[in-house]
Amino acid sequence: EASSEPPSLPPSDPDRPPGLIIVLSGPGGAGKGTVARRLSQIDDRLVLSRSWTTRPQRPGEPDDAYTFVDAATFATAVDEGRFLEWAEFLGHRYGTPLQDPPPGSDLLLEIDVQGARQVRSRRADALLLFLVAPSDAAQLERLRGRGDPEDHVRQRIEEARRESDAARELGARTVVNDDLDRAVGEIRSIIELERRRVR
Repeated sequence: EASSEPPSLPPSDPDRPPGLIIVLSGPGGAGKGTVARRLSQIDDRLVLSRSWTTRPQRPGEPDDAYTFVDAATFATAVDEGRFLEWAEFLGHRYGTPLQDPPPGSDLLLEIDVQGARQVRSRRADALLLFLVAPSDAAQLERLRGRGDPEDHVRQRIEEARRESDAARELGARTVVNDDLDRAVGEIRSIIELERRRVR
């Protein structure tokens, strides 16, 4: 289902440069949520945007992993233009609410590749990062370990190949999550280089 075109990001204060938009995408099982939370904990200049979803909360999943809403609430937000991007994935909707980070801060989005494409169309300067598991076997193990049903796991693996191709087309930087600390360190280095480049 094609999404409606949400408005562009709200204009920032003209007296200060706009913050970076950093998009962290990747297939299910890559560890995006864990990496995004770690980045926001150790870098006080990053504001982690909490996405909305109509997907049910998984057993043991943190309450703040998403803003969990029903389909009607999500549809109303779409109609009101309250998302920077939104997409439907495997039968559920996911969306990033519009927001402008505080002065001196950068916005970190943990979203899928469909969302990354929408963000790039609105902010050509967005920094796109694509996180992957070290192997198909590792991704499979992670998906099963978080309790996804087997048919959902297979769908995720198939979708991962398409997402990888789409990320390459967008020019996203690929980071392999073979070790959490190493992957987080690599992403921090990329972000710092981008901050120095634009500021």
